[in-house]
Amino acid sequence: MKKDAEQSCSFCGRKKRETQILISGIEGQICDQCVAQAQQIIDEELFQKTKKFQYSLPSSVKPRDISKFLDQYVIGQDEAKKYLSVAVYNHYKRLNQRKDDDVEIEKSNILMAGQTGTGKTLLARTIAKFLNVPFAIVDATVFTEAGYVGEDVESILSRLLQVCNYDVKAAEHGIIYIDEIDKISRKSDNPSITRDVSGEGVQQAMLKLLEGSEVLVPPQGGRKHPEAKMVKVDTSNILFICGGAFEGIDKLIAQRLNQAKIGFKKGKDKDKVEKENFLKYLSPSDLRTFGLIPELIGRLPVLVHLDPLDKETLLSILTEPKNALVKQYNKIFKSEGVTLTFTDDAMDFIVTKALEFQLGARGLRSICEAIMTDAMFEVPSLTDDKEFEVTLEYCEEKINKTNIGRLKAA
Repeated sequence: MKKDAEQSCSFCGRKKRETQILISGIEGQICDQCVAQAQQIIDEELFQKTKKFQYSLPSSVKPRDISKFLDQYVIGQDEAKKYLSVAVYNHYKRLNQRKDDDVEIEKSNILMAGQTGTGKTLLARTIAKFLNVPFAIVDATVFTEAGYVGEDVESILSRLLQVCNYDVKAAEHGIIYIDEIDKISRKSDNPSITRDVSGEGVQQAMLKLLEGSEVLVPPQGGRKHPEAKMVKVDTSNILFICGGAFEGIDKLIAQRLNQAKIGFKKGKDKDKVEKENFLKYLSPSDLRTFGLIPELIGRLPVLVHLDPLDKETLLSILTEPKNALVKQYNKIFKSEGVTLTFTDDAMDFIVTKALEFQLGARGLRSICEAIMTDAMFEVPSLTDDKEFEVTLEYCEEKINKTNIGRLKAA
């Protein structure tokens, strides 16, 4: 008992009573806290040795090659792929530009606008697979002004630092995708006694990040404290890509086009005009009317629109990409030793229903889950059937039994 009471950690000197676990060895002991710290050091050293970010593309890679890589995962949206490919390609060129002349290539931040489910976030996630620079995806809906409940905009850079294991030099050459940028639009033009802390205030706070400046960042994220250790990050070489649905902006565009008298008719043809893709006419003035401040719009010079998905495109999304829904369900059933097939009529029914809900590609998963849930519940318990075919009749039966079958498009 006396010997046990005198035992202590050979590394930090803590007594056995001050630790939860004290592991004995040939020459001494080590406590649980020292083991945790040692594991952290090992992880950091191995990460720095195995994860090396490069700031150049192979000479054989061109913007067209980047676009072809996106084609493997994203169907359609050729215009958006072109802009993204050029932006990423030029970003690498900027990182390696020579400083021997007065011409300096500046960054061109991108703003993507498109309806929900058209592939904005998927494009960002897919381009991240292709890149070998730090890439972070953040959500703008959680940000508020400094001093209010929520996250400060500096936490955007905290996410990027975490991706590259707090390597500041690597983070200063990264790319950040800010999703749901439309959710921080100005709520109203009318003055109010309450502050717009999650709208215009956030836009103003983001200006210094997008333009390029040295920002003090709390490395662990969260709220800032006067005594917290800060890391200085220069955002001059960080490329920002913003995306948002901008629900309702098509009406503002339609109103502007009608005022410009470019040939749209009133009356009976009005409904037909509203169903067209107005986002292809998107301009900075529309964004300002929607609620983005001019300073923020000026720091996002490249405007990209994503086309709404038609029936043919949705059918391709269902079957063609590497991670297509049909391939995902095939993999699930294959793990149970069952071969799954979809008839053409069944896939056509799924696409038609998805169009009714107006949720884009996300609507496909909602329909498929409603149809396949019973099958995924029963099939693992079966021992005889090794094949399962999804037919039109099966789809109609399952949809009619669920609440989703009673929904109508708004």
